[in-house]
Amino acid sequence: MKSVVTTVVTAADAAGRFPSQNDLEAVQGNIQRAAARLEAAEKLAAGLDAVTKEAGDACFNKYPCLKQPGEAGENQTKVDKCYRDLGHYLRLINYCLVVGGTGPLDEWGIAGAREVYRTLGLPTGPYVEALTYTRDRACAPRDM
Repeated sequence: MKSVVTTVVTAADAAGRFPSQNDLEAVQGNIQRAAARLEAAEKLAAGLDAVTKEAGDACFNKYPCLKQPGEAGENQTKVDKCYRDLGHYLRLINYCLVVGGTGPLDEWGIAGAREVYRTLGLPTGPYVEALTYTRDRACAPRDM
């Protein structure tokens, strides 16, 4: 799993050098923001179920066609899987907050999901909508 620290060390090692001043400043900035990231991670973890439900509801409200026969949310089992996937993405975002980089989402979320969604013919637009809703909700002056 990549973080700012592992990325800096790996890049310096690959170039056969010590980390540069800019590298060290990037690490220092990452460490200085650690408390805020961990606070956000704690709040996201505490509200994960509620945020997941809100995001899924927003998605199905914007895309009611998903509930039609043959679509991704045609029955409760498929709807539950959509909510499960949203919760999975939110956990990956939580991990990103903890490590201070996008490694978990890049490595486990995006690459794997792209292939799964292509293979199963699932629409990605609704997931984008749900995650956009979540971002906007999280940035609002509310509980997160």
